[in-house]
Amino acid sequence: MTEGTEIPLADSRNVPALLAALRNRRRSCTVLVTGTPGGSIHVRDGLVVAMETPGAPGIEGLLLRSGRIGEQAWSAVRASDTSHERLAAELVERGLIGAGELEVISLSALFDAAFALSLAVPDSWEVTDPVPTLYRNAGVTPERLLGEVSRRIDLLAGEPGSAAALARTRMQPTSTAPLPGTVGGLPVRHQEVLATADGRRTARDIAFALGRGLFAVMLDLRHLLDRGLVRPYTPSTDRRPSTAPRIAPSAVAPAVLDPVSLPRRLPGRNSAPTQRPHD
Repeated sequence: MTEGTEIPLADSRNVPALLAALRNRRRSCTVLVTGTPGGSIHVRDGLVVAMETPGAPGIEGLLLRSGRIGEQAWSAVRASDTSHERLAAELVERGLIGAGELEVISLSALFDAAFALSLAVPDSWEVTDPVPTLYRNAGVTPERLLGEVSRRIDLLAGEPGSAAALARTRMQPTSTAPLPGTVGGLPVRHQEVLATADGRRTARDIAFALGRGLFAVMLDLRHLLDRGLVRPYTPSTDRRPSTAPRIAPSAVAPAVLDPVSLPRRLPGRNSAPTQRPHD
């Protein structure tokens, strides 16, 4: 297909088709995806090198929340490279993390963000000039990315529903869940997820709290579900009905002030008593 007969990028039927078109053209760009959760897809020479989304922790979150790198060291790296073009190189050169380890984390964050973005249909997307971002990998093809996302969704299929439903469901311990400190037999990662599943957090919330990937947390939640140690959160229905009087606040008579407590004019002064400021 010649350049003049190529399908316009704006006419791509979905994001995978768009990435395939960018691969064919060996484009370097950033794709801004709107929706829930939405995010950014960074493409270099047609290969996807990074993704960022509120739906899953990125490289920064994985490094900081896990304690792999301290806040002070991270701030120093960011201050040394305000353009963010050399963040990965700075981390390695300062000895904060090995090149190989950072590459593994970079790819892990990329696949995790792609998985998170796949759990909802995007509203729209826009292809822009390349935006600097933190990554350290050679890039992956759209086909490999799609294959990995499909594999993860298949692994999570089953009750209580689809992977998308599991991702947005708040989890809480069951009555059979062991108490903290008595969770013998459970791997440490399962213990941490169990301790964080408090009925208010979704899998995404737990992932951010622990500094772990969304997919890994969802796998652990699936295991805990299968063992009957967590369940979807349901509000309590055994609360007693309120016995407060059903009277509108405006209908309640104002309280009578005790004259003794009112401010008094000092003898010999003509000035009015100081007014209390309104709340």
